[in-house]
Amino acid sequence: MKQAATQPPAPVSNERSDVNYMPPLRRAIPLSIQHVLAMFVSNVAVPIIIAGAAGLPPAQTTALIQAAMFIAGVATLIQSLGIGPLGARLPIVMGTSFGFVPVMIPIAANQGIPAVFGAALVGGIAMALVGLGLRWVRFLFPPVVTGCFVIMIGMLLLPVGFAYVGGGVGAPDFGAPHHLGLAGLVFVITIGLHQFARGFWSEIGPLAGLVAGFAVAIMTGMVDFSQVASANWVSVPMPLEMGIEFHLSAIVPIVLLSLVTVSESIGDIVGTTMGGMDREPTSRELAGGVTADGVTTVIASVFNAFPQISFSQNVGMVALTGVVSRFIVAFGGGFLILAGIMPKLGALVGAIPDAVLGGAIVIMFGMIAASGIKMLSHIGFTKRNMVIVGMTLAVAIGLPEQTEFFASLSTNTQAMIESGLIPGALTAIVLNLILPRDADTEEDTPTKAAARESVGPHDKT
Repeated sequence: MKQAATQPPAPVSNERSDVNYMPPLRRAIPLSIQHVLAMFVSNVAVPIIIAGAAGLPPAQTTALIQAAMFIAGVATLIQSLGIGPLGARLPIVMGTSFGFVPVMIPIAANQGIPAVFGAALVGGIAMALVGLGLRWVRFLFPPVVTGCFVIMIGMLLLPVGFAYVGGGVGAPDFGAPHHLGLAGLVFVITIGLHQFARGFWSEIGPLAGLVAGFAVAIMTGMVDFSQVASANWVSVPMPLEMGIEFHLSAIVPIVLLSLVTVSESIGDIVGTTMGGMDREPTSRELAGGVTADGVTTVIASVFNAFPQISFSQNVGMVALTGVVSRFIVAFGGGFLILAGIMPKLGALVGAIPDAVLGGAIVIMFGMIAASGIKMLSHIGFTKRNMVIVGMTLAVAIGLPEQTEFFASLSTNTQAMIESGLIPGALTAIVLNLILPRDADTEEDTPTKAAARESVGPHDKT
């Protein structure tokens, strides 16, 4: 009998399409910064909204913003690099979830910020438990369901992207030509470099567009640097600085939303692997990613931040650039931590006008939806799958527009329906369970199942 040859350790990949690709710093830094710029405003918008609902003074609002940046960086490092069973070890940027905002607003207004943190902590524990036991509920999320999730995420975020293009929600000059011109400049530069440039310049198309747009905004007097001047140089977030309280009336809606948000997390993980590597994620990647969402939400609650989730615009960034190195995203996580302890740096990035960000964000959101379509193209478009896709999108997009249908329900229930993603996700899951399976359905064949369960070389890190 021949003795098995000892396999040498796998070398670090130098392919940009590999999650273990470690680029030189001169490439990694700009690629990571564009990931941060793509999510920065959305990440700090949530604490601003919740602080306003709770009537907090400016000093506490600033503390919430700082905590949001710091925790987003910590969560991104955990998700991309991994710690034991935690983390998908994929290029996933974490940040404060917008999905919880409609539910957190009444809690903050009526019961206070500490009640929000307490409910989020319990919701994080629930999410982490689902992640640890994902192997037993993985049947709820076959490719036809997760493909629907990815499309929904992209389509439901597009209105947000165009709100940025117009100058930001509530802007007194919303839709003014100077906003549209800035967004158009960023759009043209980003698409132009992506399509016609090669190598590094193609990869940094979004960053080049954002830098050009920011420069023009500065030259035309559209940037306010007053917040940069007044910000401190160094300030470290302190745990439980604003307190934490546990109220059942706040915990129940947050926990329910946390459980449904698992579908969004799965959709982002699938969108990342499909958009960047043209494959489905492994069970380990899914379980590690969802568990990390829950654990980092618990950490966030202790450090005065709100629930953490993968950022969909960064999923679009991966699909757009084709660079799937998790180390690039980890560099971005380090930048967020610096922004969290150096308020001046965070204030500088926060000074970028919404219209500049909008020119890049609409492309990224569109790429998310395209990644979902790409995923569905790998399964059979049978009668059953067509019904699942069609009804999911119908409910997710159409139902929230008819608020009279659910006006008699509780405020928390209305908020979950108005999100679009939650009723759409439930529709896809339920239809997948109750509709009879076609003989030629592809996503549940033994071959596909085995492929999903396989562990690739990137999982051994």
